[in-house]
Amino acid sequence: MIQNWDHFLAPYSQAVDEMKIKLKGIRKQFRQENTHAPIEFVTGRVKPVDSILVKAELRNIPEEKIGMEMQDIAGLRIMCQFVEDIYTVVDLLRKRKDFKVVEERDYISNKKKSGYRSYHIVIAYPVQGINGEHIILAEIQIRTLSMNFWATIEHSLNYKYRGDLPADINTRLERAAEAAFLLDEEMSEIREEIKEAQVLFVHNKKHKK
Repeated sequence: MIQNWDHFLAPYSQAVDEMKIKLKGIRKQFRQENTHAPIEFVTGRVKPVDSILVKAELRNIPEEKIGMEMQDIAGLRIMCQFVEDIYTVVDLLRKRKDFKVVEERDYISNKKKSGYRSYHIVIAYPVQGINGEHIILAEIQIRTLSMNFWATIEHSLNYKYRGDLPADINTRLERAAEAAFLLDEEMSEIREEIKEAQVLFVHNKKHKK
């Protein structure tokens, strides 16, 4: 049994803080080179204790195995402008030496039945503490802004209806998911023009200071 949740969750909180700095550092390096940054912005959180316990009960995970079997206690989300950026970020993460990718789930090429699209990467991240190294699991979700908008709405509705959405809401959500992906596809068609315009805008902004 976990006696002290603050102590248990401390390395997860540290991992989220460190990863946010590292991922934002990647974005800054691209921008310093006046080139398109595949990362638009980064968010992160540690799952609340009550959510951990509910999920553990649903998945039949014993409390003493939560750290080994629950992959998203530490969660990070990377937002991208274009679908192509998602795969660029995935390649960047695969090449890093400061953590190990242990699982990948491509819900873009293989969307969920609900219409959900995102790319999930589970990493084993080494946290350095005063008592040595502690490796924790963390999940990174990589998605476009439109995918995130849809997922946020779907999450809220699932919470309201406790996961049992009415049929008409399900149908509308599926249509909305396709509309959101159509927007992503349209933006991909003109992404080179968009990227050039953004780089030019940033370049001119710097020279006006």
